[in-house]
Amino acid sequence: MNAAIHAAINAAMRVGTPPSATPPPRRRALQAGLAGLATLAAPALVGCTRKASGPLRFWAMGREGEVVGALLADFHRAHPAITVRVDALPWSAAHEKLLTAFAGDATPDLAQLGNSWMPEFGALGALAPLDAWVAATPALQPTDWFEGIWATNVVDHQLLGLPWYVDTRLLFYRRDLFARAGIDQPPATWGAWVAALDALQRSGIAHPMLLPLNEFEPLLALALQQGDPLLRDGGRWGNFRSAGFQRAAGFFLDRFNSGHAPALDSNKIANLWQEFGRGTFAAYISGPWNIGELDRRLGPARRADWATAPLPAPDGSPAGPGTSTAGGASLVVFKRSQRQADALTLLAWLAQPAIQRRFHAMTGNLPPRRSTWALPGPDGVPLAQEEKTRAFATQLERVRPAPAVPEWERIAQEMQQLAQRAVFKRQSPLAMATTLDARVDGFLEKRRWMLDKKARA
Repeated sequence: MNAAIHAAINAAMRVGTPPSATPPPRRRALQAGLAGLATLAAPALVGCTRKASGPLRFWAMGREGEVVGALLADFHRAHPAITVRVDALPWSAAHEKLLTAFAGDATPDLAQLGNSWMPEFGALGALAPLDAWVAATPALQPTDWFEGIWATNVVDHQLLGLPWYVDTRLLFYRRDLFARAGIDQPPATWGAWVAALDALQRSGIAHPMLLPLNEFEPLLALALQQGDPLLRDGGRWGNFRSAGFQRAAGFFLDRFNSGHAPALDSNKIANLWQEFGRGTFAAYISGPWNIGELDRRLGPARRADWATAPLPAPDGSPAGPGTSTAGGASLVVFKRSQRQADALTLLAWLAQPAIQRRFHAMTGNLPPRRSTWALPGPDGVPLAQEEKTRAFATQLERVRPAPAVPEWERIAQEMQQLAQRAVFKRQSPLAMATTLDARVDGFLEKRRWMLDKKARA
C-alpha cells in the first residue's frame, strides 16, 4: 500500500462517528479530498494479495455486532465448510477502523456499513459491486425490498451493498393528549398538523411538539417531501435556495416562531421518555428504537397512551403519507477479499426473511424486505400489522435517500447548525438557504474538480 495514501487517510481520520451522527471537523480533510484519494489508491492497490485461508472475517457494529453471532450457529450447520469470525466494533471507532483497514489493505471480507457511508467507501473503490450476483439470485430480487432503502445502496449506478436493517423517522404522539384536545386521528397533512398543535396548545400544553435543534433528520425529512433535489448538477452544487427547500425550512422555522416547539436541543431535556410520559410535549419525530425505549420507560400500563403515525404530507400533495428519511445499515463485501463467494453466501443467508425476522426479535431493528414484514411473530401477528410498527411499514413505502455524495454528512451537519442559528436569530428561510448554499458549494469544490477532470479524460 502506498505510504503517502496511508498517511493521508490516517491524518484525516482521528475520530469515527455512527452513520446518523454529525462528523467531527477532523474528518473534513478526508471528505473534501475523498475522490482524489480514490484515484490515487486504485493503482497503489494493484498487486496487493491476501490469502484466502482462515475464517471468513465479518465486522459488525454496536448491538448488531454483539448478537449476530447467535444467528450463525444455524449458518455453520447449513454451510460447514465456511467458518465465520465476527468482530464487534463500537460505532464510535468503526469509521476510523474501516478507513485504516482500507489504507493498510486489511479490510475484512464483509462488514456492516451505515448506508450514509456508502458513497464514501464507493468513492474509494473499496466495495465489490453486487449487481451481477443479485441478478443471478432469484431469492434476492429488488422488488421485495423497500425501494427507497434499496436506493441508498446504489452509488454511481452500481449496487454496493445489501440492506440489512432499516431506519426511518415518523411521528410518535400521545394519543390520550390528542384525544383530550379533540383530535381523533393523527394529522395527515401539514395543515392538519398545525391545527393539531394549535389545539394542543389551547388544551394547556405550552410547546406540544419537540424538534431538537441538534438533530438534522426532522428538517431533512421535510425537505425530502419536496420535489426539488437538495443538490443539483449531479451533486456539484447546493440547491437549498430552491422553492421546495425554502417551503420545508419555512414550515420548520414556523414551529418555533409560533411556540409549537421549544428552541432547545435534546441535551437540555433531562429524560425524553419521562417528559413525554408527563405530557411536557405531545409529539416528536423519531425512529424505531424508541418503540422499545418507551415500552421499557413507561411500562405496559401506558402502552395505550402513545402511538406512531407516518409523517404528514405537504398540503396539496398526492394522497398518502409524507416522505421521510431512508436510513439503516447494509452488508457489503470488500473488493480485496479473496473469499467473495463465501461472503456472498453469508449475505444471502442473512437476507432470508425468516432470518431477518429472528434478527428483529433479537435487536428490534426493522427488516428491509416486505416479505419479512408479512411473517407472523411469536404471537402470530405479522410485523406489518403490529400496533406500534405498522406505521413504519407504511412509512417505509415512502422514504427517499439523501444525496449519494461522500460529503453528505458534512452537509447535513451544516444544515442542522444553520437551522439552529436561524431559529435563534429568527432568520428567513431564504437567508438560511443562501448561506447554506454558499457553504455547501465550498464543500463540493473538490468533487466538481474531480468530476470535471474525469469528464475531460
